[in-house]
Amino acid sequence: MPVQRPQRQATEETPLQDRAIENLRFIRDTMERAGAFTGVPGWGGVGMGVTALGAAWIAHQQPTVERWLLTWVAEGWLAFAIGGIAMVRKASAGDTPLTSRPGRRFVLAYSPPILVGGLLTLALYRAGLTTILPAAWLLLYGAAVMTGGALSVPIVPVMGACFIALGTLALFAPSAWGDPLMAAGFGLLHIGFGAWIARRYGG
Repeated sequence: MPVQRPQRQATEETPLQDRAIENLRFIRDTMERAGAFTGVPGWGGVGMGVTALGAAWIAHQQPTVERWLLTWVAEGWLAFAIGGIAMVRKASAGDTPLTSRPGRRFVLAYSPPILVGGLLTLALYRAGLTTILPAAWLLLYGAAVMTGGALSVPIVPVMGACFIALGTLALFAPSAWGDPLMAAGFGLLHIGFGAWIARRYGG
């Protein structure tokens, strides 16, 4: 009878091939995790959303443009403090602190649209074009979240795209829609996506 060596050789090679595939998958997953910034805070986003809902209600009651603007600027700084502290804590507790390469890349991608938003706020206020501010804030914040989120977990750029969609609507909607649209964006989007990030990615 002929010896069935080819079949025995095939059965011996199959486990080796499977192990090689598993090792390659492990290496790929490890490299993806190492290159992604996972410190985007979920509960911090929820906190930012809650304060934004309050700010939208307060701002809508203000009798002057200056008081309206001051309300939203104060909310911006409060949200920055909440998000910043939550991000530093989550990043430090995880594998990608802000001082790591993924952390630095995230900050570098996220920061320019935020800085531009601050400059445009001053310029548009001086020009008397404050009705454009809600659209500008939503669009630029969405751009910041999308560019920074491209280096983070997949859900973050989706959140940025939603902000840009709301900003586009605010750009062409009546000026009276400004506060409700910002409540929907800075409030409800932060709460919804923040809760999702906290549940799926921790913190």
